[in-house]
Amino acid sequence: MRQGKKGLAILLSAGLLTGLTACGVGMDKYDFSVSYDGIERGEIKAQTSVHDPSIIEDNGSFYIFGSHMTAAASKDLRVWDAIGNGYNCNNKVYTDMKYYDSGEFDYTGNKTSLIPTDDGEYHVWAPDVIYNEKQGLYYMYYCTSSTYCASTICYGTSENIDGPYEWKGNLIYSGLTVDTIGSTDVTDYVDYDTAVERYTKKAGYEYNFEKYPNAIDPTVFYDKDGRMWMVYGSWSGGIFLLEIDENTGTVIHPKEDESEQIDAYFGKRLLGGGHNSIEAPYILYDDMSGFYYLFVSYGQLTREGGYQIRVFRSENVDGPYEDMNGACPGMKEAHAYYGLKLSGNYMLPGLKCAYKATGHNSALISSDGKYYVAYHTRFDNGTEWHEPRVKQFFFNEEGWPCLLPYATDGETIAMEGYETADLVGRYYVINQGMEIGNKVAEPFILYLKKDGTVIGEDVEGTWSQKDGSYYMHISYGEKEYSGIFCQMKDEAGSNVMTFSAVGNNESVWGVKY
Repeated sequence: MRQGKKGLAILLSAGLLTGLTACGVGMDKYDFSVSYDGIERGEIKAQTSVHDPSIIEDNGSFYIFGSHMTAAASKDLRVWDAIGNGYNCNNKVYTDMKYYDSGEFDYTGNKTSLIPTDDGEYHVWAPDVIYNEKQGLYYMYYCTSSTYCASTICYGTSENIDGPYEWKGNLIYSGLTVDTIGSTDVTDYVDYDTAVERYTKKAGYEYNFEKYPNAIDPTVFYDKDGRMWMVYGSWSGGIFLLEIDENTGTVIHPKEDESEQIDAYFGKRLLGGGHNSIEAPYILYDDMSGFYYLFVSYGQLTREGGYQIRVFRSENVDGPYEDMNGACPGMKEAHAYYGLKLSGNYMLPGLKCAYKATGHNSALISSDGKYYVAYHTRFDNGTEWHEPRVKQFFFNEEGWPCLLPYATDGETIAMEGYETADLVGRYYVINQGMEIGNKVAEPFILYLKKDGTVIGEDVEGTWSQKDGSYYMHISYGEKEYSGIFCQMKDEAGSNVMTFSAVGNNESVWGVKY
């Protein structure tokens, strides 16, 4: 039985609640109606819009670099001030690139080239900045693109994190393989002039994009042994990995193997293929758990496109990367049920409106040891406007990331755990599910009781907090989740107890009001 607040008050005054039951348990004191009445609703004013944000910390500030030559800086990970914005001569983050006459456009095309983009405009997408420790320079890896068979990954350098970055060369081209240029010598399509000369529309149309990658969305990282790697790819042939020579910032091409998972030019395929929706790879190594975490995005990036964040992990930099079920999507498999889904479309108390298309994330371990995910989000407001968001995450007992429900606001978790009285109560809960679509995860009500039981309108379960820690477990509806408790502020500034837990590739968030 569902009772609204008004009806519940009437019954209370009449003393008629003693006989109410649900699920065979006395339910007279429980209200399962979802209402935002009396809960303040707020919003973050990010001040700028950065798509596909790649985050880095430097000298006490945080920086994000995004598509279309956007970049911003922040002190608190909430308010971002633009430091570069768009294809114009006033963009101080870039040098020759903004004049459209440097070499990175010669292959992919622009308004005046022989290979124009579909819409006649320039496209600079998804940059990633890393400090090259050996050279003492900041390296930016980014891509220019016109189609999935005419993209190139470029790189530039700067002495300062905020630029200006000067283009140094192109690294990988989609549209060129032994299939399209008729050569088995990888040097034939590594050389820049040869690549531009040999690319034709015919070659592009013959490009096996279901097997080979789209050369976009590069991110670069150090492994546990201090070697540099680049992970990249979007849809097409999936996600690929190449080693980077720290002395030059350029690619080290591998030798092919009999498994066909390693291509002498493009590197090793880690996930995906068959032109399924998988893109925006980012690998973070955590020396505490000993795992490499591979974040990717599924779906399409528009507000109704179901964009979302997934994560896999591996003990080795080159895989195999697996989800919570020990699996990963292959070339032709339906990929929706592979990968731990960290965030999709959702609504929570304290928000002005639902968040949608939360995706294309990067990750960061900050100088104070906190773990963050940065991504862009759209909103359920009828527009394609997007803003950057940063959330803190923690690992559960099994070493899987648990994303906090709200944007970070300086929260610090209680390492020794929380008092039971602070944990029990009425929670607004969402389950992110596993779908790729425009459906919004809406809250339902669960009660965490002092005796360790969980009661919902149609379900029962149990919960517990591990002694002396913030680890928690919760089960309901015959499903089990492992996660963390953390007190934080919602996005209206109200103090709330939250939990974030994962199980069977699903994420469950709870917020106590």
